[in-house]
Amino acid sequence: MPVGSVYHPVKSQVFLTLVLCVLLGGCNPKEAESPSSIAFDKVPPIGEGGPVPLSPAAGRVTGARPGDKVVLFARAVNGVWWVQPQAIQPFITIQPDSSWRVSTHLGTEYAALLVEPGYRPPATTNALPDPGGKVRAVAVVKGVGSFIPEAFKTLQFSGYEWMIVNAINEHNGTPDIYDLANASTDSNGHLHLRIVRKADHWTCAGVILTHSFGYGTYLFTVEDVSHLAPAVTLSLFTWDDLGAEQNHREMDIEISRWGDPAVKNAQFVMQPYYVPENVARFAAPSGLLTYSFHWEAANVSFRAFRGADRFSQANVVASHAFTSGIPSPGSEAVSMNFCAFGFSKVSLQNDAEVVIDKFQYLP
Repeated sequence: MPVGSVYHPVKSQVFLTLVLCVLLGGCNPKEAESPSSIAFDKVPPIGEGGPVPLSPAAGRVTGARPGDKVVLFARAVNGVWWVQPQAIQPFITIQPDSSWRVSTHLGTEYAALLVEPGYRPPATTNALPDPGGKVRAVAVVKGVGSFIPEAFKTLQFSGYEWMIVNAINEHNGTPDIYDLANASTDSNGHLHLRIVRKADHWTCAGVILTHSFGYGTYLFTVEDVSHLAPAVTLSLFTWDDLGAEQNHREMDIEISRWGDPAVKNAQFVMQPYYVPENVARFAAPSGLLTYSFHWEAANVSFRAFRGADRFSQANVVASHAFTSGIPSPGSEAVSMNFCAFGFSKVSLQNDAEVVIDKFQYLP
């Protein structure tokens, strides 16, 4: 030690620590992250799957990072896992309180994955991924209850069999609660779809055709809709649960003001709806109207006309042809839904009903 110097053991220890830090690559290692996990708070019932019914699933995560999402799978009776609620919308947002919620098709088991940005879930898989890579955590639970195959309730309308929807389906952030009692036919063979207040919520109605047609002309003759409240929606459409790559082959006739009394009360839609060119709005007048679309390989032509005679050009009140994004036939089926619109500017005050006199398909 040089003459006149003073030995400072604390300073020497700090110097030694700094040397070691440099040699070991720095003195600011990240603190050990808490382990990530995911769990179910609400488990859906056990079921055999299919397009209906749906049931809510919910849970929470720990150790999530910004941008992380939840992906849910339901296992069918054949052992295949299906991403939920649909392949084109597989990601579930994690809420600020670390919870997540979604409506799922039924299965024998359910799997929730906490995933990082960039994870691309398959539409179906025979085996779930293990934690690792972009999959941060996995939770698997059995469905609630015992599996008992259940025949769906059906009705006959316009010479066809229709399955009555009995499900809870989260749509645009609000639940649509379907009730079997809200769909029926009368002595004239007309279909009645109702929205009914029960306890603290509205229940809606829906039917699904049990047959698939493909290309051709689809016609719906509907009694007066001009009286419908702005907060209700009648949807006449095709849907293919397995056709995610073609926007589920969805083509829509929608009677609704979407909660705004000032807007027109009807529209023709080719999915995806968020493309401006895929929506054509019009005003549906009072009285009996027939709504139709003619589906071909290169275009889909929509029309609305007075009465039930599709060949009377003088009675046409609206028409529009779409020529892009046209789906090819698959396993699509016609559906008719009548529900309350959750984001209405004016709340729904009374029960509502629509009457569909006739459905036709012409090849």
